[in-house]
Amino acid sequence: MGSSTGVRRIPTYCPLCVSKCGAIATVDDGRFVSLAPDPSHPTGQALCIKGKAAPELVNHPDRLLYPLRRTAPKGAADPGWQRIGWDEALDTIAARLTGVARDHGPQSVVFATASPSTSAMSDSIDWLNRLRQAFGSPNLAVYMELCAWGRIGAPVFTFGAAVPGTYMPDLANAGCILYWGYNPSVARLAHATATTAALRRGAKLVVVDPRRAGLASKADHWLRVLPGTDAALALAMIHVMLERGWYDDDFVRRWTNAPLLVRTDTGQLLRAAEDPNLYIAWDEGLGRPVTYEPSTGRYDADASHLALTGSYELPTPNGPVPCRPVFALLAEECARTTPQVAEQLTSVPAASIEAAARTLWESRPVAFYTWSGLEQHSNVTQTVRAIHILYALTGCLDVRGGNVAFTPVPANQPAPMAALGSARALGFTERPLGPAGFGYVTGSDLYAAALDGQVRALVTFGANLVMAHGDSARGRAALSAIDFVVHADLFLNPTADLADIVLPVASGFESEALRIGFETDQAAQSLVQLRTPVAPARGEARSDLQIMFALAARLGLGEQFFDGDVEEAFRYQLEPSGIKLEQLREDPAGVRVPLSTRYRKYRSGGFRTPTGKVELYSETLLAAGHPPLPAYLAPSAGAGAFPLTLTSAKSLWFCESQHRGIPGLRRSAPDPQVEIHPDTAGRRGIAAGDWVRISTPSGSVRARAKFNANLDPSVVCGQHGWWQPCPDLDLPGYPAAGPDSANLNLILPQQPADPISGSSPLRASPCEITPLSSAVTH
Repeated sequence: MGSSTGVRRIPTYCPLCVSKCGAIATVDDGRFVSLAPDPSHPTGQALCIKGKAAPELVNHPDRLLYPLRRTAPKGAADPGWQRIGWDEALDTIAARLTGVARDHGPQSVVFATASPSTSAMSDSIDWLNRLRQAFGSPNLAVYMELCAWGRIGAPVFTFGAAVPGTYMPDLANAGCILYWGYNPSVARLAHATATTAALRRGAKLVVVDPRRAGLASKADHWLRVLPGTDAALALAMIHVMLERGWYDDDFVRRWTNAPLLVRTDTGQLLRAAEDPNLYIAWDEGLGRPVTYEPSTGRYDADASHLALTGSYELPTPNGPVPCRPVFALLAEECARTTPQVAEQLTSVPAASIEAAARTLWESRPVAFYTWSGLEQHSNVTQTVRAIHILYALTGCLDVRGGNVAFTPVPANQPAPMAALGSARALGFTERPLGPAGFGYVTGSDLYAAALDGQVRALVTFGANLVMAHGDSARGRAALSAIDFVVHADLFLNPTADLADIVLPVASGFESEALRIGFETDQAAQSLVQLRTPVAPARGEARSDLQIMFALAARLGLGEQFFDGDVEEAFRYQLEPSGIKLEQLREDPAGVRVPLSTRYRKYRSGGFRTPTGKVELYSETLLAAGHPPLPAYLAPSAGAGAFPLTLTSAKSLWFCESQHRGIPGLRRSAPDPQVEIHPDTAGRRGIAAGDWVRISTPSGSVRARAKFNANLDPSVVCGQHGWWQPCPDLDLPGYPAAGPDSANLNLILPQQPADPISGSSPLRASPCEITPLSSAVTH
């Protein structure tokens, strides 16, 4: 950044989370003083309080400014940090990683990053992925199981693509919007402002959430589901839609595997005896079986005549086999969970379930989005499967006003590179269909591998692992057991306390980044913007990209990282677009590429699933021992000494475990809180604002009681991420462990985990709330 004086207003975007809100940065005499929304930007209609506090983040006195080296043993109260230079830091890291790879194999090194959804790591995560692949490690820990699985991983079992991760809600044209476990007011502000505009023009809104938070107060239907029971609710809604005929018959017949016949003896889809690559359906008009070829996506008959109901006995080389269409089996499975049954499981009234289903059908096209409210459960995959099938019945995928894969700007992707051959991510043996199958490591699998000596080195970029995952005490033990840990971040934190070397990172406002597409609609996806620094990097801080490229060079991988030249990397990414880096430098507001949306792209290529159709019935899951149709698995219910259910939610004021040291934010949320129904509190002698102890079978932490009459009386809602002090307001920090801790994840288990993804039940755990003075410290 230059040394120009006077007031400058620089078009930019906020890098603090996935929303990437368009903004105007004001710089006064070289000092970054404010960030405001930029309504001319596709994501710039509003800016959250965290973005507005950006100057405080940049100028915070506790920022890490220099590389540090541990001098005290791990476990010591004081790590004995000693300032070192960048050359010593990078040379030491490269030497240690090279030695570990030589002695134990590159798979013994794990690379980790904060979630790009709730941090600035979307600037660089693809390059970190390239680095770990070039190094030869199959292991990237990125919280996939907690903050992406439901949008990116689990959808492949139904759609063969990331829905809604890539197929984003077309909110501007939606007739009905469904938000399930997602509050865009605190998670993706561009969606919140677009939803408000949609409601003004008459769109309907259905919100499924244990809390009446954000846009739920404006919803036509707010379904207050008990935490972890979402699958039962979705199955009941499917049942209503099937029973009433509220489904797109043409889409279901032609573009899902609903007509395919299932052998009731084995549960497998029936294949043609002469060619096992051909599937079988029943033609009601012809009164005979017909074949379906997935490579072409065609039946040898008119799809409109294919049977969706009934039972059929077909000859095979081994004798006659009874079969039923997928659709019939789905209807039978969902009929077990009527709205009346679901009411008992979820607490959502049966009438509300039916009314919401009617709205989804009558107000199409439907656009939907889900997030971590669904992902942090031990039954997430089957829950997401149920919701995806519910959505498929509407026939709104990739149609105007539905969920659409908007046309992207052509670009070269930094990763993935070449496959790693037989190398598999940690956890693959136990859960081959889960995150490890995509090259991602869960927190639980990382901890287990570290504790048994499989992980010898860990390189983390902003990943505050101790605070991010359940069972924090196990996490501390795991990180302490790793021979060599590197942590790059803006501040010291409980994870950095366990590192051997800490590297100072420049904030997103002090570093350059390239954004090709902003995702939320076609106008946003058509924008390419180079975010330029609006403040000079403090001390010796470097951007994540600069650190990665420099480390790659030290590891002998410089050729794959443009010999350390980040600008050349940007040019490589931009090449297919025809946009020059110089164009972006001349116009910090970005370049808009004229692109149009093409709908129903599946008509020309089907879906990337084994059958080429939307898979209501998944043989992939069946082959791995999981239910091929979505199933409801009850969460761990409160009982005995722990009669309540503890859930949690994103904070309006903070990005996960960050920012509690910023006075402008902490002033509005000075203490950790737990939301509790007034009646529930009253029975325990708790008044609003009292310090209480949240206890689970795993331990207890402290928080202040906040009354919320909209909660189910059996549910309480806590906040994760509390550790950082705020000296300017004389507000304390909290230890990651111990009797004075406010770290919610300290008392939340990683088990029982989702059998497919390994997701932890962080949002549905048994608990009890007691006044702090009378509580027992666990």
